[in-house]
Amino acid sequence: QVQLVESGGGLVQPGGSLRLSCAASGINFRFYAMGWYRQAPGKQRDLVVTITTWGSTNYADSVKGRFTISRDNTKNTVYLQMNRLKSEDTAVYYCEAGGLGMDYWGKGTLVTVSS
Repeated sequence: QVQLVESGGGLVQPGGSLRLSCAASGINFRFYAMGWYRQAPGKQRDLVVTITTWGSTNYADSVKGRFTISRDNTKNTVYLQMNRLKSEDTAVYYCEAGGLGMDYWGKGTLVTVSS
């Protein structure tokens, strides 16, 4: 059974930082591209960043220079370091694994940026 479990969300003040984690099980992690997406209230789910199996990344313009994705294939985990958070970063953040013709999603973790 494939599971992607996000953690690390919460309430943070503008300008603050959070680190999200996504632990994968049930897949051969190193063969999957990983991604973070987010969905704000009343809006569609949007790409935040993806990372390929060889570490190439693709960031949304809105997070470039503030967010950093990384992966640890020994821990089957992908991370999202989020710095200089803004109110518009408030959303549910979802982890996605894609590869070998399959696509899996986590249930999401809520990030709220507010003073």
